Amino acid sequence: MDYRYPIGKFEFTGEITADQREQWIREIETLPARLRQAVAGLSEDQLNLPYREGGWTLRQVVHHVADSHINSYTRFKLALTEDNPTIRPYFEDRWAELPDSRADIQVSLTLLEALHQRWVILLKSFSEADYERTFQHPESGKTTSLAYNLGTYAWHGNHHLAHITSLRTRLDL
Repeated sequence: MDYRYPIGKFEFTGEITADQREQWIREIETLPARLRQAVAGLSEDQLNLPYREGGWTLRQVVHHVADSHINSYTRFKLALTEDNPTIRPYFEDRWAELPDSRADIQVSLTLLEALHQRWVILLKSFSEADYERTFQHPESGKTTSLAYNLGTYAWHGNHHLAHITSLRTRLDL
């Protein structure tokens, strides 16, 4: 197993159907509870274990998911209110080193619950045309549709959830 990508990298080709979008929305909707369950019962020392050699600690992973999903939610809203906006990237590795990434994980778990409630309300309101709206990444120049970005972030949550659950399985935590 590649511990960096325990569920593989996100790949999706072809048409993104309404059924596929609904599945991704369910994954985003249930992520906060699944993440909370994945870290339940872990001690402070266990939360400070890296999920792989050279990787972030479980604590940093939880805080990273919150940071990343805040950025994604903002990108969705920008794409809905502007014409193909250029998003602002961020240095996630640097964010993971800031003092708030050493805070109690309950802060980010609670933030994710509220954020995902709002995000799902927004996603469930989309028209077909809304899913076709796009944003542009300034570094890669890549244009991304909101439908594709929905899949990316459903995967992203599952990807980091698997970092936690696979470490728990490997170490019998």
